[in-house]
Amino acid sequence: MELTVYNINGEKTSRSVELNDAVFGIEPNDHAIYLDTKQYLANQRQGTHKAKERGEVAGSTRKIKRQKGTGTARSGDIKNPLYRGGGRVFGPRPRDYHFKLNKKLKRLARCSALAYKVRDEKLIVVEDFSFESHKTKNFVDVLQKMNLTNEKALFVLPESNDNLYLASRNIPNVDVINAKNLNTYEVLRANKLLVLESSIKKIEEICS
Repeated sequence: MELTVYNINGEKTSRSVELNDAVFGIEPNDHAIYLDTKQYLANQRQGTHKAKERGEVAGSTRKIKRQKGTGTARSGDIKNPLYRGGGRVFGPRPRDYHFKLNKKLKRLARCSALAYKVRDEKLIVVEDFSFESHKTKNFVDVLQKMNLTNEKALFVLPESNDNLYLASRNIPNVDVINAKNLNTYEVLRANKLLVLESSIKKIEEICS
């Protein structure tokens, strides 16, 4: 499978890049994508939520009224969950949401997401570029020339590039990520996946 390489002006070049069918041309596995996305989102959760239950609420333990003869339901102390200001019944407690997935399944999910992008013609190979400064205007010019102003775009870099990262940081709907950190969630979240030419080999090494 071959894709044409574009320059940063949004124009086609005379070159093309060969994609590995074992990575970009597989039959996507939706369940693997679901599990990997679920794990990614779960791992982002801090799990520090906490609500006070009956035994943790500050208040008197005195029985607020006698057991019988009032004509209403019996009740205990003021910390009863039925009363305003009382404890919460089965409230959230701190917990760890992390869970394990096999490396082969995560690799399958990542390749499936990439295969969807190639199938939908939303993966664009861009020739390598960099900026001499980290001005946001430089990155905005690239987006305008490639008609990506209103698109959710993800740029995949072969390695860390501070100028590209800093130039894109203040632009909404634009993310920059290293090829080694590419994950299923970020790929699916982007409307357009722009892969720098040198990143193709690194992605194939990670996913193969």
